[in-house]
Amino acid sequence: MKKALLVGINKYKIPGANLNGCVNDVTNLRDILLKYFGFDISDIKVITDERATKKAILDGLNWLCDGAKANDSILFQFSGHGSQIVDKDGDEYKDNLDEILCPHDMDWDGTYIVDDELNEIFSKLDPKVNIDIILDSCHSGTGTREAMGLKLLPEDQTLSIKFIRPPVDIECKMDEDMPVKKIFSFVLDKKTDNRVVFTACKDNQTSADAYISGTYNGAFTYYFCKYLREAQGNLTRYELLKRVRSSLKFHGFSQIPQLECAKAERNKKLLE
Repeated sequence: MKKALLVGINKYKIPGANLNGCVNDVTNLRDILLKYFGFDISDIKVITDERATKKAILDGLNWLCDGAKANDSILFQFSGHGSQIVDKDGDEYKDNLDEILCPHDMDWDGTYIVDDELNEIFSKLDPKVNIDIILDSCHSGTGTREAMGLKLLPEDQTLSIKFIRPPVDIECKMDEDMPVKKIFSFVLDKKTDNRVVFTACKDNQTSADAYISGTYNGAFTYYFCKYLREAQGNLTRYELLKRVRSSLKFHGFSQIPQLECAKAERNKKLLE
């Protein structure tokens, strides 16, 4: 069995938080899954913009995991805002922060998806289920996916930088000098777990929402899909990571994509 849940959010309820390229990110990856990875249309669930509420995303994740057994492959993509909140259950020993994904109906009173919730969902699966997670969002203390890449824009277009910033009372609880921690704590035992997580940047960086080749995209997802398409899916995860990093650096983006997984998974292809 193969299944994929693709979530892209350009439109947010929080004023000034809208993005441009997230919906294109999911349609881009969907096309690749259909053409090169043997997916049928019914294998892929897409949730975008106003429909991408916290409840809808969690329901989608439960659909994704339902019935998955050893040697099945599932993929979760999220393209939108990310942030961090103060850890409430004491499991973040290094920086006391939990990473969160920001749904369309994001607020700071609990309408977000914490990494602990993702861990709870995925940890119920057989450890031999192949899980690829692709996050084109930011994990910095200011919690933004950044609109940038201005040098790639036509002369008659401009971009502003949009942030989802925690309210003052939330932000004051955070230590501005906290050390960088591992990306998303729901990546667990790397010796036995088949979870693979691609992230668009380090957790102290922003992720670019950019205008590239005539369309808005997440810069990471654009190059991620570009190299998968050129190779018709025949790239190891590590080779894919290297090519994406190289292109982002060449085009002036400061973000450095990350790959968290067991060593053996790095030399396999996506969804293997």
